Order: sequence, then C-alpha cells, then structure tokens
Amino acid sequence: QAQLVESGGGLVQPGGSLRLSCAASGFTLDGYDIGWFRQAPGKEREWVSCIRSSNGDTLYADSVNGRFTISRENAMNTVYLQMNSLKPEDTAVYYCAVAIGHCSYYPDRFRTWGQGTQVTVSS
Repeated sequence: QAQLVESGGGLVQPGGSLRLSCAASGFTLDGYDIGWFRQAPGKEREWVSCIRSSNGDTLYADSVNGRFTISRENAMNTVYLQMNSLKPEDTAVYYCAVAIGHCSYYPDRFRTWGQGTQVTVSS
C-alpha cells in the first residue's frame, strides 16, 4: 500500500530551524513531483513548496522563499523540507503529497497525502 509518512516537526523558538522528512513506502518517490503543504487552525491548506522529478527544479511560496529548502534523496526514498529562520506564522501541520502529474499550487492536484507533522514556532 502506497503511503507517505512525515516526521521532524516539533516546538522551536522564532529564528530556529527544523528539517521535515517525507518518507515513502509501497512505491518509489523517484519519478514523481512531490509537494509540501501546511494548514494552520481555521485556515485552508496552503501550498509551501514542490520539487520536480524531471530536473530537480524547486518551487517555493513567497512566504517561505529564501528560508525553506526542499530536497530529495532517492536512495532513501525521502523528500526533505529544511526550514530556517522560522517565524510564528509558520506554525501549522505540514503535509507532503504526490503530485498528479506535475507540481501545482492546488491541493486537489495531489494525492497520497501523509498524516502530517505539527510545527509550532513560539517563544
């Protein structure tokens, strides 16, 4: 059964860093575009980043550009999201998902969602 499992979330002070992992089982991530989304309480799910399988190109939301880095390690069947200079507004549950086709900003263009990992940025 194909599934994704996110990990690496936690509580961090403003300005701190976390690295989230998105590990796949039951299928190979290589060959798929993979996206990260986040959802804060009372808000819609928000696109954060995406990495393309064809050429490794990376895309970022304006709100995280320059602070977050998405990468993939095919040998580990894992995609990462390195988050630096974290801000309280980054607090959310973070999800990874497989793109249906190519990277998109829209959640309904993704499938095989993980269960999410909570990131809380607070002093």
